[in-house]
Amino acid sequence: MKDAAPQPIHLADYRPPSHLVDSVHLTFRLSPKDTRVKSKIAFRANPEGLDEGNLRLDGENLRLITLSLNGKPLTAFDYLLTPEGLTIPAERLPGDAFTLEAEVAIDPEANTALEGLYTSNGMFCTQCEAEGFRKITFYPDRPDVMAPFTVRIESDLPVLLSNGNPIAQGDGWAEWHDPWPKPAYLFALVAGDLVAHSDSFTTASGAKVDLNIWVRPGDETRCAYAMDALKRSMAWDEQVYGREYDLDVFNIVAVDDFNMGAMENKGLNIFNSKFVLASAETATDRDYDFIEGIVAHEYFHNWTGNRITCRDWFQLCLKEGLTVFRDQQFSADMRSAPVKRIEDVLQLRARQFREDAGPLAHPVRPETYIEINNFYTATVYEKGAEVIRMLRELAGPDAWRAALDEYFARHDGQACTIEDWLQVFEDVAQRDLSQFKRWYSQAGTPRVTAEWSIAGDDLTLTLQQEVPETPGQPLKEPALIPVRLGFLSPEGVDLLPDTVLELDSPDLTRTWDLAALAREAGVPRPDRVIPSLLRGFSAPVILDAPLSAEDRAVLLAHDSDPFNRWEAGRSLLREAIVADLSGTPFDTGMVIDAIGKLAGDETLDPAFRALALGFPSEDDIAQAVHDAGLVPDPTAIHATRQAISERMGTALAPLFRQLYEAHDPGPDYSPDAASAGKRALRNTALRFLSPPSDPSLARAQFDAATNMTDQVAALTCLIAAGDRAAPAAFEAQWKGDRLVMDKWFMLQVSTTPPADALAVARALTEHPLFDWKNPNRFRSVIGGLSMNPAAFHDPSGAGYRFVADWLIRMDGANPQTAARLSTLFETWPRYDTDRQEMIRAELDRIAATEGLSRDMTEMVARIRG
Repeated sequence: MKDAAPQPIHLADYRPPSHLVDSVHLTFRLSPKDTRVKSKIAFRANPEGLDEGNLRLDGENLRLITLSLNGKPLTAFDYLLTPEGLTIPAERLPGDAFTLEAEVAIDPEANTALEGLYTSNGMFCTQCEAEGFRKITFYPDRPDVMAPFTVRIESDLPVLLSNGNPIAQGDGWAEWHDPWPKPAYLFALVAGDLVAHSDSFTTASGAKVDLNIWVRPGDETRCAYAMDALKRSMAWDEQVYGREYDLDVFNIVAVDDFNMGAMENKGLNIFNSKFVLASAETATDRDYDFIEGIVAHEYFHNWTGNRITCRDWFQLCLKEGLTVFRDQQFSADMRSAPVKRIEDVLQLRARQFREDAGPLAHPVRPETYIEINNFYTATVYEKGAEVIRMLRELAGPDAWRAALDEYFARHDGQACTIEDWLQVFEDVAQRDLSQFKRWYSQAGTPRVTAEWSIAGDDLTLTLQQEVPETPGQPLKEPALIPVRLGFLSPEGVDLLPDTVLELDSPDLTRTWDLAALAREAGVPRPDRVIPSLLRGFSAPVILDAPLSAEDRAVLLAHDSDPFNRWEAGRSLLREAIVADLSGTPFDTGMVIDAIGKLAGDETLDPAFRALALGFPSEDDIAQAVHDAGLVPDPTAIHATRQAISERMGTALAPLFRQLYEAHDPGPDYSPDAASAGKRALRNTALRFLSPPSDPSLARAQFDAATNMTDQVAALTCLIAAGDRAAPAAFEAQWKGDRLVMDKWFMLQVSTTPPADALAVARALTEHPLFDWKNPNRFRSVIGGLSMNPAAFHDPSGAGYRFVADWLIRMDGANPQTAARLSTLFETWPRYDTDRQEMIRAELDRIAATEGLSRDMTEMVARIRG
């Protein structure tokens, strides 16, 4: 018999905590199966708290040993203990202030969910966001309860770490104190046989900070880039935002078993190993990009997330959207800003637009949830960052910096809301943001339609917006959309400097004097113009503009905005593929020629040219087919995309050969942006020069590769060609490296021709190195199949059954990982009736599973609709 359906939590029901915490003292006696945790917590009544005054503490999977109040032991008659926590009635509490002491026992080794305190390869580590601390001890596990923590760790393991600064240590123990009040979700503990890659940083005010990256013995030689990224992040945050680090030490620990990318615990960041460890031989350029960005992200949380946190989990975007935006700024400053912007938009469209278009659509700040782990989504992170970017666009850089300074000054040490954040901007920028706030409360991707005309010398542009219906939100109000734009002449001359229009109503019309624009630009008055709309992707919207293929070819060749040059080429490729699928005439040769001219322009950044040659993904094409009113066929999409890619490879073969030979960075690997850009362009050329019918060049590169970027690029081509010798050779070379083998597992599933991919995936789940309880390895195979859409959406439904079987299995061990991968099914409404019925049947089968987790129960219900 299944448990009763879990009940939703609503933003409107928020109430302040009944009690606040002045200090927390924790003692851990670590043991794999029987860790003892002693807590001593100083409480005081909250004047703004709940009227009844009961003390409600969260606690799960805890065995209570002792409990005392102001030194007096409590009996079972003094409190109520349930599987969800512990409550002491108000009448049992001694006045407004008191100390509660408890001892509990927990089993870290059995904690396969990887929330709370658990073990990973003999190491003890924690993950407490969002609600993991309640699996460590009884506590008000909510972000608006903040306190300084003192922690004592007792263990025979050589390295014992916690938040804050070390204050004492001895044989078999260590003590740490974090003076900055923090919520329980930022608590961290690590104990293990670890070695440190160490350095230091001197802050702008002259304080010396000890820096350590702790890893398993043997991995210390692969930490240099992460350390360099950390030091650059610290310097950048001082220079750009005036934020200094505030402890004596900053520690990072690399953990193999981790549900997420990393965690910003105060002074003790815990990272998935894949986002720390890197060397030329084992990490790709993309790995280095991720390491740089994620190290920066977690460090920037020190101020935007830790010093100022969120009042409740509905405000998650307050810390995550802002910090994603800051790490995007940092990476843009470290590398190519145009390339970074394109990469960010690719990520947004691939994940968040897909989310907004389906049954999982939700606002940046949701109004309700059942399991908060399910709202660590692209909408909260990526769309949340885009909302921050728009706010900066509307305020301007000077007001933006002044507002951030005021935000830090006004709210340091507080748990805040979106309203607190926007109020600062209203006060500093002196403008009403009530309409802008709709970006936080309305789900769905707005669609902006553009029309333009010339009458005499009047050039008129009309913009219209529509926010689509989403689950639970049938009616939408107009958003405030900043639209950055320009106009080009047919010859590609800029007629209008960058201009920002604020589309704040259902439609907006603006008129310019075309003759005056032409005079200012020094050209004859043209008979027609080509709008360059949404420059820099100034808002996260879908743009409908009646641009002909010839117009987009002009933008591709001449637009001064790098994003819109790339966008023009990508839309041309997408249209060519959709036209082929629908039997519509289209000049694909013109598209290939135009993109070839851009790719051959030696004045452009190689990384940008590599992106310009990138084809839309099969999922992107499926959505475009769906938007065109057709039913996407994943098998046909794969075949057509492959055919047009091979046609481009043949048509531009001399160019690709020249690019391949001219952009070899040389034998000495460096992860710097210039070298990475050359490799990106060279390996993009390799892909076109290595069709499945003749992958000989890829074979030569695979055999000669001296770095992982080039080896993986060649291996990808060889697997796509059906080569089985190359994967076997790669395995023999790298079977001892867990992170490299994650790549091996994923590449085989995602790149093998669709007809064979599912059989390969099944075989890999029987491989001796397939540790399905490790989230990275599980995602590599099960998640990897979704990256091969024609295989996942096989007409037989076998791909759906395969994924559902594994999600059910993983849910019993690690609900968070299983629930996040259930989103593989979210696009089911776009497909044909047979596929829809098969997916719904698998979702129903998952939902009927005995003992299904809250995480998966909620996700299946939302996806199923």
